[in-house]
Amino acid sequence: MPLKRKASEGTSSQTLKNISPTKHKTKKPKIAEDVPKVLIWPDYFHSLFKIFKALNTVLAFVSSKRQLATSFSAVRSSVEGLLKHPLEVTKVAEIKALLPDLVKFSYVPFQEFQAENDHKDSSNRTDPYSGPITSASQQGSVLVLDFFDNSKSKTSSVISTTSLASASISPAGMKKLIESRNARFEQAIDELLIATPPSDDPVQMLMTAGRGYLPVDRALPAPDKVMQPIPLPDERPSMEQVILDMTNSLWYRDQIVHRQKVQARAAQTDSLNPPISRAISDAILHSKNINSLFSHQVAAINSIRNGKHVVVSTSTASGKSIIYQISLLVCLEKDPDGTAILVFPTKALAQDQMASLQKIFQSCPGFECLKVATYDGDTPQDARAAIRETVSVVLTNFDTLHASILPNEEKWRSFLKRLKILVVDELHYYTGLFGSHVAYILRRFRRVCAALGNRRMRFISCSATLENAAEYMGRLFAVDVNELEVVSTDGAPSGDKEYLLWDPPLVDSMVPALGRRSSLSEASTIMRFLMKKGVRVILFCKIRKVCELAMKTIKADLSNEGRLDILERVKAYRGGYTREDRRKIENEAFSGQLLGIIATNALELGIDIGVLDAVIMLGFPMTISNFKQQAGRAGRRSRDSLAILIADPFPIDQHFIQHPSELFESSLDDLVLDIDNELILEAHLQCAGLEIPLNSADEIWFGPRMMDVCKSRLRRDADGWYHTHPKFLPFPCQHVSIRGAREETYTVVEVRGREAAYMLEEVECSRALFELYEGGVFLHQGETFIVNEVSHDSRTAQVLRTDVNYTTSPRESTIIEPLHTYRSVNVNDNLVQFGRLNVCTRVFGYFRIRASIILDAVDLMTPPWERETTGFWIDLPNRVLQALNLEGIDGASKRIVEW
Repeated sequence: MPLKRKASEGTSSQTLKNISPTKHKTKKPKIAEDVPKVLIWPDYFHSLFKIFKALNTVLAFVSSKRQLATSFSAVRSSVEGLLKHPLEVTKVAEIKALLPDLVKFSYVPFQEFQAENDHKDSSNRTDPYSGPITSASQQGSVLVLDFFDNSKSKTSSVISTTSLASASISPAGMKKLIESRNARFEQAIDELLIATPPSDDPVQMLMTAGRGYLPVDRALPAPDKVMQPIPLPDERPSMEQVILDMTNSLWYRDQIVHRQKVQARAAQTDSLNPPISRAISDAILHSKNINSLFSHQVAAINSIRNGKHVVVSTSTASGKSIIYQISLLVCLEKDPDGTAILVFPTKALAQDQMASLQKIFQSCPGFECLKVATYDGDTPQDARAAIRETVSVVLTNFDTLHASILPNEEKWRSFLKRLKILVVDELHYYTGLFGSHVAYILRRFRRVCAALGNRRMRFISCSATLENAAEYMGRLFAVDVNELEVVSTDGAPSGDKEYLLWDPPLVDSMVPALGRRSSLSEASTIMRFLMKKGVRVILFCKIRKVCELAMKTIKADLSNEGRLDILERVKAYRGGYTREDRRKIENEAFSGQLLGIIATNALELGIDIGVLDAVIMLGFPMTISNFKQQAGRAGRRSRDSLAILIADPFPIDQHFIQHPSELFESSLDDLVLDIDNELILEAHLQCAGLEIPLNSADEIWFGPRMMDVCKSRLRRDADGWYHTHPKFLPFPCQHVSIRGAREETYTVVEVRGREAAYMLEEVECSRALFELYEGGVFLHQGETFIVNEVSHDSRTAQVLRTDVNYTTSPRESTIIEPLHTYRSVNVNDNLVQFGRLNVCTRVFGYFRIRASIILDAVDLMTPPWERETTGFWIDLPNRVLQALNLEGIDGASKRIVEW
């Protein structure tokens, strides 16, 4: 079976590994007696066979009517009409890899193609199957797709158009031709299965071989010019040159509406007074290659050594972590029995910092016996006691502090008595409802430590985006601002940073109503351009689905360009992936293996993924703080960097396009804490009452409203102490979700035929309804999977890897019904009500979509998702409804307005 690409077709000869190619013959090959007569085909081959049969039918029909060469674009719609789904270039390339003597799939010069068809068809009629669409211009090439049954014609290095047209045949001959070609496909698949060693995957082998048959347009510059090697990181051009090259590209259409440059800043260093020990300085040098400290690092460390609480608010990548690392080393050097707790917003960040601390400890004489460990929900139960008793530094999160450490304070007493430092990194993360819960967790924590006699611990916080750092840290930790030292003068160096505001161009400048090009398409173009320049880039997306769509788009574009060398160095990163997959991607990024990362804000925080040169933001990222946080991920030390904001068509994006100065000159968004929220206060008093009974003296921690809540909501004993109400026992923390309602998840499992099923990721129930429905397309790392089966009882979804170039969108309806009114207010004769609501959502089908065009609609029967929540609603007066009717608003719109 000739799964070898002929050298005459323009690339080096390529064959599937471990398969001996044979020539196709009219007769079936002899099969050894020990090989089954009927071979079991993988589902992938059955799908490929359907594509082949559709191609075969259309091309045979064309050849029976006219002796014309056919373009891929012209026959594509007819083939897709038979398949009921899009036809992909990669699938045709795989069929060619399987049957290279039958399938002709390559570009030919347009003039030769047209001249041949003019010669074959002297009529003036336009044949719908001969017109070029893909890369078709009178100066370009045409992608030709044809079946040619004369297998002995192999000599031309460029496919001759004289051999592209098949002879006209009768209906009976057409039927026989179709059947014979189908038989050749079946024979080729059987040969592949027989020749594939048991340890190899025939599907993967064919997919790999197919990449070698992706057509290359010879009208484009020679491959040695297009396929330029990727520059090494130190050899990439300057950002000024990158932007110049970008604006000179053929695809550039004045998308840059604003450019702003932040000048480089020289490093400002200083010395510690008194200096740290030689052992610590050598350990920092050996483990982190740091032999001097920036001025802000020195100021913060000196303040901590002087007994101050410190909040550091300097730029991203300014070396804030070294501040608490050195402070920790100094404390433990002075008191080896001391302990520390480091709190991070994500487990990934904690793992990253643990590895850094362990490396420092191993490099510092006398610290080798000190242990560092993470303590969170993933920590095995049988390992927790040893961590409490033997570890000096614990890295955790507020979820664990709330639900595990504080409720078991009697087991942590020895550790907490010796606690010297509490670090809270990424302070800006703790805002809103979550931040309000964290504020009370810190009060409970400080109260327990004070009861144990520990009132001298120091607090260290870090953030790159804080406006009023002292005020915010004071409210969060319940400390006097006079006890705080704010370090905000940045001494770290930075290179030039270029900012670009990018507005996608109009689809047609003559018809503005058509709107602008897709921001996702623009992001793919820019990211591919930067990676070819050797620029390490991260693309931030606001939601997970857009992250996967971006990955799919970029993979397809790189594949079509033949840049497999770049494709294998691009990964998506988001929540939902398994912990193992996320750690693998982080390590690949840190080691420099990856050129491009497509991520949600999961990488907005300070996980060390190595040096990044550029950031692309796909749409305005919610707040100015998020914008600056994401932009700060690019650029380390003195290297220049680039940040690009690609505007979506939404009003907020277009506002900043029209008023760019506001993006750079506006103050950071205020962080919100609702310390006076009585519901949150009661929740944490119930938890605190279990840790240590409460009395009026605890108002120092919980404020003057504490006693009113205790008297009405907690249980008072004979001595006047307040305890947790019995209805919340034995574990009140389980009744208090600090991040909102905890959701169960669905497990997404890839079915791999005879191989063991593989877990891809977990999807929250609230998302599963809209992403996991039978027949729908599920995206993971830019790969497409078809949802084969969903079990709502076991909360699992089985998916099959299927390469399709369409997506699906659920068709759903939501009904909201008021259950109980808590409060109502009359506003301008309109009744506004707040209360309990029942929300029922049902997915009743889905759309297949390609390029924003609905291909078809599919009906489904799925169970409804019902939940209760709180909300407000407005009872509209009859005059408003009558006015809506007069304006022609239909019943559906009326219901939307009503609810």
